[in-house]
Amino acid sequence: MNRRDFVQTAAIPALSSFASLRAAAQPAKTGGFAGQMCIFSKHVPWLTGKELASTVRQLGFDGIDLTVRPGGHVLPEQAASAMPPLVEAIRSENIKVPMITTALLNAADASARPILSTAGRLGVPYAKLGYYRYAFRDLNGELAAVDKQLRGLVDLAAECKVQLGYHNHAGYVGAPLWDIAKLIEPLDPQSIGYYFDIRHAVVEGGDAGWRIATLLAAPRLKMVAVKDFYWEKGPKGWAVRNCPLGQGMVDWPKFLGMLAAAKFAGPVSLHVEYEPGGETEAEKREAMLAAAERDLQFLRAQFKAAYATGSAVSGT
Repeated sequence: MNRRDFVQTAAIPALSSFASLRAAAQPAKTGGFAGQMCIFSKHVPWLTGKELASTVRQLGFDGIDLTVRPGGHVLPEQAASAMPPLVEAIRSENIKVPMITTALLNAADASARPILSTAGRLGVPYAKLGYYRYAFRDLNGELAAVDKQLRGLVDLAAECKVQLGYHNHAGYVGAPLWDIAKLIEPLDPQSIGYYFDIRHAVVEGGDAGWRIATLLAAPRLKMVAVKDFYWEKGPKGWAVRNCPLGQGMVDWPKFLGMLAAAKFAGPVSLHVEYEPGGETEAEKREAMLAAAERDLQFLRAQFKAAYATGSAVSGT
């Protein structure tokens, strides 16, 4: 039975079991890269526990970037009770959880301590923060407010023995990186660094800008997000269009060559932000898994080529 036949004959809740129909295969070694290739769990919300882990293992991933935020696999208010059994179930399938994605912005958030302390106890080393927004009125004043909130979270993360990664996302504080860098650089590098997103760096930086941002982030690089895009002109002007890896504007050989030169060996989180196809819910889920598998194969080949001439060491 192939995957399409399975999707057409099985009930939607059982879709994840398609992985058992494939021959088990160990992920190919990715050259000299020693980090984990993870899937962002946002893209597979219908899977949980061992089904989540076994499915992504069959797809060839090493780990999961687990959402611990509103609407995620773990709800923030349930972190202390729900995260341990889920992480245990994932690890029982020999899949790692090297990072969690949160929406945390302030240590005063009631869920901040439960999330970070639970991650620390479970040995999850990295956590992504939420997004600070510009009001576009008083940039220096707005950055000062962000600085105060960020420092509180860094102190809490240090106490919980978790390292924070700030995500450079277009449209938010940190999009060009220089603005958040002047807040991050004075802080403890063992507690706060960058969760670098090459897609957003190219959107913001175009040519030399993304390379400058990569170099700026490299010494404190914790995690990396991978996705691709291109600019498309429509009736309402130019717009960003997400696409499969290798079909957009990201210069993967150059970017990954820079990661290899920086000896980055942290977790890599694969995002499938484009629409992979499908009409019914079952077909959409099948298409998402197929897209993730295809993008992972591309990514492993690119990392293998970039890291072929040297070996990475542990990240900061």
